[in-house]
Amino acid sequence: MLKDFREFIARGNAFDLAVGVIIGGAFAAIVNSLVNDVVMPPIGVLLRGVDFSNLFLPLKGGSYPSLAAAKAAGVPTIAYGAFVNTLINFLIVAFVVFLLVRGVNRLKRQPLAPEPVPTTKQCPLCLSTIPIKATRCAHCTSDLRAA
Repeated sequence: MLKDFREFIARGNAFDLAVGVIIGGAFAAIVNSLVNDVVMPPIGVLLRGVDFSNLFLPLKGGSYPSLAAAKAAGVPTIAYGAFVNTLINFLIVAFVVFLLVRGVNRLKRQPLAPEPVPTTKQCPLCLSTIPIKATRCAHCTSDLRAA
C-alpha cells in the first residue's frame, strides 16, 4: 500500500490537486472581497442603503438592530442577506470557471488538417492506380488525354 501511495504522489496528480485547492482558496477570498466590497455596496445604494449582509429574519419575537445583536442575544435567525451574498459569490465563481473551461477547450481544439492532395488516380479502362499527371496508363497503355 505504501508503494501505491508513493506512485500516486510521484505521478503529480496529488500535487496538481493541492495547487488547485490552494489557488481556489485564494480565488475565493478575492471573489468574497469583490462581492462584499465592490458589488454589494452600489446595489445597496440603489436599494436606498440596504446592507445585504445585515438582512435577517428573527425566528423568535423581538426587534434587533442588527444580525450581530440578534445572534448575541441567542435568537435563532434566518440570515437571508448572507445567502444573497453567497449566491452572488457562487454566480461570479461559476462564470469565471465557465470562462476558464471555455478558454481551455478552445486551446485544445486542433484545427482540421487540410485535405491531402491526391497523387494518384485510377485508369478509367483497367482501373489500375496510376500517377495523377500520367497521360498514358502503364498497365494497359491506354491514352488518358482522350479520357
